[in-house]
Amino acid sequence: MARAYLEHSASGVMVMLSLAVTLFGGFSMTRVTKKLRLPDVSGYIMAGIIMGPYVLDLLPQSFIDGTDFVSDIALSFIAFRVGRFFLKDTLKKSGRAMFVVTLWESVGAALLVTLMMRFIFRTSMSLALITGAIASATAPASTMMTIKQYDAKGGFVDLLLQVIALDDVVALLLFSLASAAANSLEDGIFDLAGFVLPIVYNVAAVAMGFGLGFLHCRIMKGRSRDNRLILTVALLLAVTGICSAFDTSPLLCCMALGAAIINKSGDDGLFEQVDGFSPPVLACFFILSGMRMNVAALKTVGMLGVSYFFVRIIGKYIGSYLGCAMTGADKKTRDYFGLALVPQAGVSIGLAFLGMRILPPQVGETLCTIVLTSSVLYELIGPACAKCALFLSGAIGKENLPEK
Repeated sequence: MARAYLEHSASGVMVMLSLAVTLFGGFSMTRVTKKLRLPDVSGYIMAGIIMGPYVLDLLPQSFIDGTDFVSDIALSFIAFRVGRFFLKDTLKKSGRAMFVVTLWESVGAALLVTLMMRFIFRTSMSLALITGAIASATAPASTMMTIKQYDAKGGFVDLLLQVIALDDVVALLLFSLASAAANSLEDGIFDLAGFVLPIVYNVAAVAMGFGLGFLHCRIMKGRSRDNRLILTVALLLAVTGICSAFDTSPLLCCMALGAAIINKSGDDGLFEQVDGFSPPVLACFFILSGMRMNVAALKTVGMLGVSYFFVRIIGKYIGSYLGCAMTGADKKTRDYFGLALVPQAGVSIGLAFLGMRILPPQVGETLCTIVLTSSVLYELIGPACAKCALFLSGAIGKENLPEK
């Protein structure tokens, strides 16, 4: 009895100390990346790689393997925040342009990457489909921070904010279809139920998100600030757990939850509270993602990773150009919109780890290595590309640029 207690206690101490080392390591690396003017996400991933089993091996493998749930929780916070941008009035105002541009730029990147993976590198169809679906995702954080930093305004910025919010919805739908197809292909036979059920689950997840969002608004009336945060986080955790029980990503559900709350209550303060609570969770997610990155596999996926990096950018640019042309956008918007869609981090990394559960172990490692390596590179050049697009389109005036 005493021995069991001591073993359990030692395990608990190990987890707490490992979490502390994880957060301290991530914080320390961001001190370096800030001096290099790189985003924090890049610092967290680099910290994870350095502390992980392929470099310094500071933390036990049992800790890394036992923290898969952090990915789902972090993704729920990311998706909840994205839902904030789906205001009904904004959607009505933007109308056709937002949907057309988003569809073209997302599908353009997904299609080019899938064809490249399948017919140039001869990967399995399962890996090609899932990698292509992940390529459609964009990380809104870097672009939004750049817009805020330089006080960018105008029609280009309005369309950009709407597209990067809707972009991840399209990515999630494509990933759901790709994962359903991959499941059938890995089993060796086409299973109609295996293809349809994931889609049904995701539709049900969206409906549940909207329903819980409206219920949340009723429950929140008259609650104190602390209790509002407690109940919101509890709801996000519950939603994440329910979705995980059905092997479904919590992203769509949490996005619908956020959209329902912002449209029903207009309560921006609640989202700011959740944003204030989430940084340690998101930091752990990105650091642990870096720890799981198979550095040794870089030798075998080098050319594949480089090709993914460039082909996705080309797909985004061509797709956004065609979408803007179809909606009658001005020349500057057509020419420079794709540059602002380069960043890729949070959602894509989460989808990569979801893909690992579907693909065979070695293939899943290849997928994660490609996405994680590319995410670091995208986060390195993404803010600069966004700034360039905003300046060339006229959204940033010369008076808003820092003096030399």
